[in-house]
Amino acid sequence: MAVAGTDVAGTDTARTDTTRTDTTATRTVRSFCRVCTSVCGILVETAGDQVLRVRGDRDHPMSAGYTCPKGRALPDVHHHPDRLERPLMRAGDGFRPTTWEECLDDLGARVRAIIDEHGPSAVGIFFGSGVGMDAAGYKMAQSLHRAIGTPAKFSPLTIDGTAKVLISDLVGGTPALAGRPDYDTATFVLFVGSNPVVSHGHTVAMPNPIGTLKALRDRGEIWVVDPRQTETAKLATGHLAPRPGTDHAVLAYLVREVLRDGARRDVLENRCVDADTLAAAVEPFTLEHTAAICDVPADELTALCAAVRRAERVAVETGTGVTMSASANVTQWLSWALMIVTGSMNQPGGAWFHPGFGNRLENVQLPVSPAGGSFGPGPRSRPETHSFLGEWPCAVLADEIEAGNIRAVLNLGGHLVTAFPDTETLVPALRKLDVFATIEIIANETTALSTHVLPTKDQLERADITLWDNLMPRVATQYTPAVVEPVGDRRSTWWVLAELGRRLGHDLAATSGDAATDGARLAKVVPRDTFGEDLTTRQWAETDRQLPAPWVERHLDRLGGWRLAPRLLVDQLAGLTEPAPLVFVPRRQKRHLNSQFDFLGTQAEILIHPDDATPASVRDGEPVTVRTAHGEITGLARVDPAVRRGAVSIPHGHQYANVNRLTDKNDLDPITGMAHYSGVPVTIHPG
Repeated sequence: MAVAGTDVAGTDTARTDTTRTDTTATRTVRSFCRVCTSVCGILVETAGDQVLRVRGDRDHPMSAGYTCPKGRALPDVHHHPDRLERPLMRAGDGFRPTTWEECLDDLGARVRAIIDEHGPSAVGIFFGSGVGMDAAGYKMAQSLHRAIGTPAKFSPLTIDGTAKVLISDLVGGTPALAGRPDYDTATFVLFVGSNPVVSHGHTVAMPNPIGTLKALRDRGEIWVVDPRQTETAKLATGHLAPRPGTDHAVLAYLVREVLRDGARRDVLENRCVDADTLAAAVEPFTLEHTAAICDVPADELTALCAAVRRAERVAVETGTGVTMSASANVTQWLSWALMIVTGSMNQPGGAWFHPGFGNRLENVQLPVSPAGGSFGPGPRSRPETHSFLGEWPCAVLADEIEAGNIRAVLNLGGHLVTAFPDTETLVPALRKLDVFATIEIIANETTALSTHVLPTKDQLERADITLWDNLMPRVATQYTPAVVEPVGDRRSTWWVLAELGRRLGHDLAATSGDAATDGARLAKVVPRDTFGEDLTTRQWAETDRQLPAPWVERHLDRLGGWRLAPRLLVDQLAGLTEPAPLVFVPRRQKRHLNSQFDFLGTQAEILIHPDDATPASVRDGEPVTVRTAHGEITGLARVDPAVRRGAVSIPHGHQYANVNRLTDKNDLDPITGMAHYSGVPVTIHPG
């Protein structure tokens, strides 16, 4: 895209190219993909109400023409044979189509009665990925949640990402510090349990991942710590494959060595507290001890340490391979510690902190979190848990329902059956709800359990802007018009929630008249009058990034320096136990994302090392059953030496091989309440 002026880069118009094929006009509309937070630029070809093709936009300033198979499959999503087109209400064991008025009247009356009798806390709200990639819908969901006033809020935060926000809170003194490597100038990046070539939209987005990694490798070094030789590891300078659940030991060893010889003394003395406590915590992680814990050759550890010492700055990125495990918190903590003691935080070539294009954190004074973390009261049924940043752990939902504390759940775009832990306990609990309303675009196992099914616009049917701009690699936002008209009687999510709110006695937004448009709602999402003809015409707006960022330094002044050794984390590091000989670890696939894109035909291939497969009589290409103390699933065995001994790699999100059947709602991280989705002991058997 050409640059216009100093702040905004984009096209001169929201380009629509029209040609003629037979009697149908073919249009190409510039948009951006909202499958994940990478929000790659796409060109969508349509003919009438048919979506023909999605391809990458070579003029896009971030993705430069890149798209993944999932983004290119958006036409199949839009035309899916099981797409939902009209509101549904339960009728016995099935559903009957109905009108929006009847459906919302019934839903509103039933939720209102529950609140009147049992209070707002009897209503649980799940902010699923569906509403999470819908800017106007998400903002309205926040308004509805505030209006109802229930503490029972749930989100994917406690499914795969709590550790990252926890460390921002405990070490950085605010959960607003969204750090990411400076990929533009970095010369050393360490990926721990992260495979951005496949999973490039987890927490920190990487559009055009292969291009980004190749450019990085040309000027520096890429190292990967992962029990599998991933697609990213194949592009790396070096790869360590430790036992699953021991990533923290690798980082503790690196921090120990740097503190002993190589730490930035000015940073330790002027920008940190409790450096001595950190040094004592990592002191046991000698080369010999770490090599034994991780079961990796000592020379591989020393090679990685030498690379860290060579680097002027160090950038570390973690992924779900880390954040879903028992060692998640300490691994994320030590990744921050390594960047801090090498003087890499808020520095070119190290890690930078996104101010947000919309929120503009550089213009506000960030509140300083308490040293013990941003925790609050939790659910009555699970007194050992608590809330974090105003959310309850997803793992407690079934218990809250069984205890009668939650009687209605508003499921805003989430597939609970494949997302929440302990499926065998969750599904019976969901069936007991008085109200289970689900916003969705394609029928699935979760909609089948619902009392009300609310079909909303898919991403090609609505105008939108980038909601999570603080996860982008640029300080920018982008806009897309609606590409096609909504099918059937689909409505905007914001409209559905505002109408439900009205029936509950809350005036959240106008739902009729000139103000009741997607554009009018989007104008309220981006502040500073950014939303207007300029953005909707050019479709891209950007401001400069400052590095070092003065607003981060001002926050550190108020904080008193990085909190290098929070007591919660020091104690958790000391209490970690040795992993079991055989455990399962999570994995994403190129043509599958969480519960989406099953129709692309990707199988649930379970990767097993030959040394683990042979004694169990498991053969390549044949069914294999994986069992935990809690449940079992069956998938297709792939006997592969690229995954290390002791690791059974299972993709998540498959309905027929649902890894949540292996998890336990009572096997939780003691700090965050997040269920463990990785590192769980398993046995394997011929299927």
